[in-house]
Amino acid sequence: MEQFCHLFRRLDETTRTSQKLEAMRDYFLEAPAPDAAWAVYVLSGRRLKRLVKHGDLRRWSAELAELPDWLFEECYHTVGDLAETIALVLGSGEQESVSGTLTEWFEERILPLGSMKEEGQRLLLQQAWSELGSWSRFVYNKLITGGLRIGVSQRSVIKALSLAYDLEPNVISHRMMGTWEPTPEFFNQLISPDAGETALSQPYPFCLAHALNDPPETLGSLDDWHAEWKWDGIRAQILRRGEEFFLWSRGEELLNERFPELDDDILDLPEGTVIDGEVLGWKDGRVLPFGDLQKRINRKKVGPKIMKDVPIRFIAFDLLEFKGEDIRQQPFAERRSQLEKILATDEESRLMLSPEVIGNDWDELAEERSRSRDLAVEGLMLKKKSAPYEVGRVTGTWWKWKIEPYTIDAVLIYAQAGHGRRASLYTDYTFALWQGDTLVPFAKAYSGLTDAEIRRVDRFIRNNTLERFGPVRSVKAELVFELGFENIQRSTRHKSGVAVRFPRIHRWREDKKPEDADRLGHLLAMMPSEVETITAAEEQG
Repeated sequence: MEQFCHLFRRLDETTRTSQKLEAMRDYFLEAPAPDAAWAVYVLSGRRLKRLVKHGDLRRWSAELAELPDWLFEECYHTVGDLAETIALVLGSGEQESVSGTLTEWFEERILPLGSMKEEGQRLLLQQAWSELGSWSRFVYNKLITGGLRIGVSQRSVIKALSLAYDLEPNVISHRMMGTWEPTPEFFNQLISPDAGETALSQPYPFCLAHALNDPPETLGSLDDWHAEWKWDGIRAQILRRGEEFFLWSRGEELLNERFPELDDDILDLPEGTVIDGEVLGWKDGRVLPFGDLQKRINRKKVGPKIMKDVPIRFIAFDLLEFKGEDIRQQPFAERRSQLEKILATDEESRLMLSPEVIGNDWDELAEERSRSRDLAVEGLMLKKKSAPYEVGRVTGTWWKWKIEPYTIDAVLIYAQAGHGRRASLYTDYTFALWQGDTLVPFAKAYSGLTDAEIRRVDRFIRNNTLERFGPVRSVKAELVFELGFENIQRSTRHKSGVAVRFPRIHRWREDKKPEDADRLGHLLAMMPSEVETITAAEEQG
């Protein structure tokens, strides 16, 4: 445990990627396999199920620190991070050395919390907090809450392992996909020069696209590129191996029980087939809004009614494995050709080939792209015909040529402090539009401003607070911002009656007064009255 606390400190004290990689490489080379497996688990972003309610953590730490609840809450709102707040209010402790391995701490002081009653949790936590110094207590709290925000991603963990054990990052990335447990056996397989055959259920790392911000002509001849619609659904891989099949999301969540309509169609695929694509809500020949699909995402199992209301399709756009052979290094054009043959056998299948979008030149393709909003898609994907299927976001292979977002001018009415390095600043904002003489909240956003603008807005919020509701402040309705968002649909969950997707701040409209902001009716008018049906010819490519 002390060794891991030292690693955590090294990672926390630098912003340089090279130093973070060096720290992780050193740790993986020195740590025993059981501890290294747990380190890979937590550093790569995997999380345990919630072990203890946050409210209980706050109450029990305040009790141990002999602080009234209101004072602890004030400390929490100032610090902005629960793990750090607990570490600070409990003082420095008698020692910073920690006995026991990381694995022992997980097995004896962390995992048991999930099956304990409240009183047992309280006693175990308060005993651990009392034994630990401030820094090790902070790390312990982070392991419990899963809030490891130290500038380390799964990709950087993979790179550190690659440096430590002289393995290709793509090999490690593939071995880390899917479901696995942080065991010594897993770690030894992860770093083995030859880990044997891929597990039946193991998906491939996803290839990701960069946004195309330059004119498409900068990519060269259109003949070198394949264009298709950019769908707004759940990115997923279908695996048909042996007698089994699996549907994995990009977030490495197994989705088999969420979309049972696909079962028979997947089983009809040739054994040894892996397909990359998108799960979409699909009804009456058109894409359903992502909000409809969300109704199914949030359910482990689905019943007949939701299946009828939100039927789905899997839109296939790449073939990664054929007849049990990894074909990712083949050019995209060859993989696509084989995929077309596989999916041409059954027109009634819920597995649909993503149609190619044709243009004689970039101008014609841009004209096709202009239809995106009518088709309920986000624009075009451009894929280099000669390129292999890469791992992660590699420049020059896939580009997303998205349409311009919707925009609207809204008034800031509520604010809340951020997290991490922004915990001392008000950076999470709620925006409203006019309905008659009333401002109606409709969206929250926290990205898009520069650091200098954030500081100015923070000063305004502190000087113009009207009321406080716990960590939230209502402020004078004076600041206007242009918001961008991807989609809009009706919603009974929101007071405004609408929900927007991916709202973010485009710019601060200092040239506008609050009365110049848009009205809710303007937002409602942006919703298309009907969505154009993609024709059968397009479905066949």
